[in-house]
Amino acid sequence: MTTKQAFHAAPFIKEIGRGVKGARSMNRDDARALWGAILDGRVSDLELGGILLAMRIKGESVDELEGFLEAAEASFQKLRAPAGQYVPVVIPSYNGARKMANLTPLLAMLLAREGVPVLVHGVAHDVGRVATAEVFEALGVHAASTHAEAEAALAAGQPAFITIDTLAPRLAWMLSLRRVLGVRNSTHTLVKIMQPMEGPALRLVSYTHPEYLESLGAFFTLNKGHAFLMRGTEGETVANATKAQKIDWFHDGERTVLVERQMEAEVIPQLPEDKSAEATAAWIQAVLRGELPIPDPIAQQAAHCKEVARRMGAGAPLL
Repeated sequence: MTTKQAFHAAPFIKEIGRGVKGARSMNRDDARALWGAILDGRVSDLELGGILLAMRIKGESVDELEGFLEAAEASFQKLRAPAGQYVPVVIPSYNGARKMANLTPLLAMLLAREGVPVLVHGVAHDVGRVATAEVFEALGVHAASTHAEAEAALAAGQPAFITIDTLAPRLAWMLSLRRVLGVRNSTHTLVKIMQPMEGPALRLVSYTHPEYLESLGAFFTLNKGHAFLMRGTEGETVANATKAQKIDWFHDGERTVLVERQMEAEVIPQLPEDKSAEATAAWIQAVLRGELPIPDPIAQQAAHCKEVARRMGAGAPLL
């Protein structure tokens, strides 16, 4: 039998653990090495707790996000997209909804019926909230139990949903540490910005705290990936049905304002009063049947996703 060689994290903690004003950020290579060791189980529990709390207080630099993300994406098998006119649209779902109906599945199903491959990844449940997985289940869209099942759903033109536990078990373990420490850690940001597909894809990314608009904006500008960034609707990456958020589009190192912020939608949609998964699913089905109008901010978001996914698939100029 062999055992994994322990990773000595104290030198890193010494730098990142000096508080908001005194902490120094890691470079990209050090961040990748540290996060890779964490995901590989080579960092002690004591050191891990110190690292996660230090990063929670300090906040991640762009270099640290780059390094952490490289280690995170190397820890799981990426999914293959079907050949076709559109590149996939990737929607992370890690918050669920509490005050409003969770309409992330509506966005996914609108795109899928237009022929756009859609992958939604996230948690199966969230205490006190209605998770996207629960709404999908009520709609008859079952979570993929394997990577192959998710790829089959994409190939069949269906919205594919996969839990983080199935997609990336090591990252799921990192998310679970919130129940131990009582606070979120950097992994909660990583799962929202990661690229789970082997080839090109359009990532929809949301943020909840204003400081992340700046840091994620800098990240996507340097990362040169393709992403839409917006303030989340209760943390979900779907447009608010009553007042569209500003959406920034990142492409080839450029940043474009795709949707301007609206104080209130021109037409206030008739939304379900019951926020349960079953009631939300029934309302979404009525919208898909044409019995209720699609909320305009979500219709616009879907149209922008479709157009950019088409242009990326064709290799056409993005502007």
